[in-house]
Amino acid sequence: MSHEKKLNRREFIIMSSLGATALGLGMKGSPMAPDGAKYKKTKASPNDAINVGMIAVGARAQDLMESIKRLEGTEIVAVCDAYKGRVERAIERTDGRAKEYKNYKEIIADKSIDAVVISTPDHLHKRQIIDALNAGKHIYIEKPMTYKVEEGVQIINAAKRNKVAFQVGSQGSSSALSQKAKEIVVSGRLGQVTMVRAYYNRNTASGAWIYPIPPDASPKTVNWEMFLGSAPKHGFSLERFFRWRCYKDYSGGIATDLFVHLCNTIHYIMDAKMCTNVMAMGGLYRWKESRDVPDTLNASLEYPEGFMISISSTFNNQKLGGSGIQFMGTDGSLELAGGRLIFTPEIVNEDNGWIVNSWPSKLEEAYYEDPKIREGEMPWTRDPKVIPDAETYRSEGVDDTTLHLAEFFDAVKNGTPTKEDATVGHHAASCAHLINLSIEKKKIIHWDTAKDTVKI
Repeated sequence: MSHEKKLNRREFIIMSSLGATALGLGMKGSPMAPDGAKYKKTKASPNDAINVGMIAVGARAQDLMESIKRLEGTEIVAVCDAYKGRVERAIERTDGRAKEYKNYKEIIADKSIDAVVISTPDHLHKRQIIDALNAGKHIYIEKPMTYKVEEGVQIINAAKRNKVAFQVGSQGSSSALSQKAKEIVVSGRLGQVTMVRAYYNRNTASGAWIYPIPPDASPKTVNWEMFLGSAPKHGFSLERFFRWRCYKDYSGGIATDLFVHLCNTIHYIMDAKMCTNVMAMGGLYRWKESRDVPDTLNASLEYPEGFMISISSTFNNQKLGGSGIQFMGTDGSLELAGGRLIFTPEIVNEDNGWIVNSWPSKLEEAYYEDPKIREGEMPWTRDPKVIPDAETYRSEGVDDTTLHLAEFFDAVKNGTPTKEDATVGHHAASCAHLINLSIEKKKIIHWDTAKDTVKI
């Protein structure tokens, strides 16, 4: 007969909003950057619009544009892209107010442009970020911040020199649910957390980045050399241009596209900086045509804060979990998935009956006469106790991307900090790079905390 009691469940709705002002997410108090240096303030008057230049306007960037348009005090004035069709659609989204620029260098050279949003393929990030920083532009860079580990410290140093607002686009840390999860972890309600499990699974061609190619795409409408940049020379390829995440020349695949989001959110919630050891395996099992990055990954990441992340992804199934993060503590569990955050208290009863059952009868009887043993192993003999409720939180209101961008523009206007500055972005991306290095070299990869890069 089971003596377990069913848990009650309470549901809560967390409202995410921009506060009293459209750009009201800036932190209160002194406008200090995480490195201790004040950011440059862009506008003398709070009524002045922040002029924004979009460097690349692919599918994700056009989502960002819609979010930016919702924020008062911003104006998208410039766009550029290596495919003409995207530029056309981006200008249409601004009702014709934005102008087309030939390339990113023209945008950062325009002194009337205050901030840039960079959404190019990974291999182009470093050069564009550093050029924009040196031009004094505030930067919102889509994740991952870097294409290679060694680029991170260079970008951090450039950001410190120029003292501009900097935000990496892993918006999970700005979500109301992530902030509630962090509150629960900090409160100690989970007890000691030693394992975090994270997953991101898909089962469609689009999920595997095999996107449809526009019918008008051709050497006349696609600037192949602009796309290649510093990547190895290769003949014109529409597949490589529109499905660039499938190729190592331009992307780190699953790790840099999906794991960066998961790791950044976990770092934020757990107040962790960077893993110290990584072991991973990956393979290309299903989506074998026109790609050279794995479609299935498993990795273990160890942290000096005293916990591990077990992280996985497959492009072969999504029924048993699309994406989510599970925090496993001695006193409770948190699951962040499907637009919900669920806290479940841990109810533990020791069960040594099968062990003491092998002892002499008198010793077994004496064992259970101990009040401490009865309390721990015979819950049905306890005085009635209140069992904590399980709690489910749902978020309503402003979406995570708009919240993340609002925080960035608040930093631009008021000099306030951002959650995902260059250092935070470097660490989130580096988790992905270490995973890929472990797969490539077939060994554990170590992090040099003092040098803030991979240990040679």
